Amino acid sequence: MTMNDSRLVYSTDTGRIKETNNTQSDAPKGDGIVRIRKETKGRKGKGMSIIDGLAMNDVELKALCTQLKKQCGCGGSVKDHKIEIQGDVRDKLKQLLEAKGMRVKLAGG
Repeated sequence: MTMNDSRLVYSTDTGRIKETNNTQSDAPKGDGIVRIRKETKGRKGKGMSIIDGLAMNDVELKALCTQLKKQCGCGGSVKDHKIEIQGDVRDKLKQLLEAKGMRVKLAGG
């Protein structure tokens, strides 16, 4: 940027102005296989089941996450096109996703 480019970065009415990114966040293309892995790194030893490889947009992922949380009876969230479910419930998640017609693999140890 040059000195002549004017860009609003702060307003007294609303505070700091963040740059908006106009790109649509589409689902990453995968190989059609949903992978479920257990992850404990950076979680103070608590296990978490990570579901990756879902070719869905954010709205569909959040709806699926809500449904899986209710059926497993635990918490979770959607981050970076991955569903994170608390606890090691990989076997139950595999059954639920296969009932929806998805190809599922358990990844990792």
